[in-house]
Amino acid sequence: MLKDNNKGIALLITLTIITVLVAVAFELNRQVGSSVTRSGASRDRLTLRDRIDSGISLAEMILVQDKEQTEVDSVQEDWADPEKVKEVLQEAGFAEDQLSLVITDELSRLQINALVQFPEGRQFQPSQRELWLRFLDMLIAQQDEDLTHLFSEPLEPDMIINPVKDWLDSGDDDAITGLTGAESDYYQSLDRPYTCRNGPFRHVSELLRVRNVTAELFSHMDENAGISNFITVHGISPAPEDRHDFTYEGKININTAEVPVLAALMPMGHEFLAAELAAFRQETAGGEYVYDLSSPSWYQQVPGMEDVEIDSSLVTVKSDLFRVRCEARLNDSRMAATVILRREQAEETGKWKCMVLNWEYK
Repeated sequence: MLKDNNKGIALLITLTIITVLVAVAFELNRQVGSSVTRSGASRDRLTLRDRIDSGISLAEMILVQDKEQTEVDSVQEDWADPEKVKEVLQEAGFAEDQLSLVITDELSRLQINALVQFPEGRQFQPSQRELWLRFLDMLIAQQDEDLTHLFSEPLEPDMIINPVKDWLDSGDDDAITGLTGAESDYYQSLDRPYTCRNGPFRHVSELLRVRNVTAELFSHMDENAGISNFITVHGISPAPEDRHDFTYEGKININTAEVPVLAALMPMGHEFLAAELAAFRQETAGGEYVYDLSSPSWYQQVPGMEDVEIDSSLVTVKSDLFRVRCEARLNDSRMAATVILRREQAEETGKWKCMVLNWEYK
């Protein structure tokens, strides 16, 4: 009887040990599997980052080659042609599902910091104010139904422009601009108080901190009706008289600007011709572009624009500032980066290169 009991106890101990060993084996297997998964994910992220780096380097190469060939920048050039950019990626050994690259001209956008006169930073730049009035008037009209429930009165361009000016200006003793302006005392009264910048915007998203700029107005579902799609905080340049100071010229490249920006450049009553300008730039015959875009006044060749004059202080046909959107893919993972590049010439060698101004992973 004692032997049978001993055998029973031994069996129970054996079963317990086996159960523990099985549990340990499962846990070790789980940990090893998780470790392998994490290791694989880390390896994929490193590979994706390497691809992004390669993509940005290729974009820099494209832009430098372009600068060495021509002074004018337009939608007719290789950097603006998705098929030509794709060819460069393929020649570098990247398949279409591995890496994509989109290069756009940053000076095709409205420069928000040019709204006031820097370095003084106290008063409106008159031509920029008029530009913003036209731009916001059209944008608000497109969003009218979406915005009516957000304001107690109809939204007018000045309700945006004035507080933006107050956010930018400095040395004005906190005097608000008009009835719709806002300085630090307004922002300090909010549930989550903060102070007014009183200086240039550092990031486009900072506009969301400005009075009356709603998320709907900033980033609309319709890509042609959101402020963020058409503005930039970049465009700084040395002040004309003192290189220790800076300014924002605010000139827009008429050769690359999208239709809503072209419409804002137009004198009142001619906005509807913006689409004609955009089509004019792209017209081809026999695989070659028909029209020369090297003169800032080329727009007067467009039917209906013969006697129209766009403010020359607002336009240019050159740019050394570009936005590069690079997306890399591997297995089920993806990584994207948006990089702002500035072309500049090395003083020692005279050779052109690209300087990274901003790099964001998204």
